[in-house]
Amino acid sequence: MNPTTTSRATARLRLTVLAALPVLVLSAACGGAGDSAGGKEKSDEIASVPDTPSASRPGGGSSTDGGSDGSAPSTAPAGKSAFYDAQVKYVQCMRVKGGYKDYPDPKLSGHLDWTKIEEISSRPGQNEAAKGGKNGVCAPELQRAMLAEPKRDQQKDYESMLAHAKCMRDNGVSRFTNPTMSGGNAQPGGDPNPASPTIDTNSPAYKQAREACGTKLLDGLDGMQ
Repeated sequence: MNPTTTSRATARLRLTVLAALPVLVLSAACGGAGDSAGGKEKSDEIASVPDTPSASRPGGGSSTDGGSDGSAPSTAPAGKSAFYDAQVKYVQCMRVKGGYKDYPDPKLSGHLDWTKIEEISSRPGQNEAAKGGKNGVCAPELQRAMLAEPKRDQQKDYESMLAHAKCMRDNGVSRFTNPTMSGGNAQPGGDPNPASPTIDTNSPAYKQAREACGTKLLDGLDGMQ
């Protein structure tokens, strides 16, 4: 994949991945899990991932210890533990079966760190990092994580992406389009022609704008536009 289109491709993928997951699951069942992004055999060792959170479960005990590398605490926000747990399992799968040993921990909110994932996906031959691994090897875990995500407020998501789009234009990315609402769902803006991008997402000006406007996006919307 051309690195200049990675961000847009990832955004479109995240909007349609639920529809495509049955195909990915079938591919995972038919394909071998031994292949990895680095061409190495599957390893039983994975990088540290926060322990499965239990503090927010009804009647569960609390835990405030971090992962073995101190990267993130093991306590998920109240009401989000199922989502967080599902994302942890997906990350573990991507590190072991997917072969992406540097696949980032999920945020404490449960959402994936799409900035880091897009960086991995931009590497030659590693675009599968954004879509469940090679041959959809981790598609079942991805599907469970997406289905466990708490329902989002689409109006708030739209307003957040609209503010982000305006900020991007104010910071020099003049062609950045506004999001839209379709069927009650917020659809991201961005490049006016994603199939043949006109915005260079690798340019210093674009990266500077992204840095300046990142706080406009609600948690979970990073990488969407």
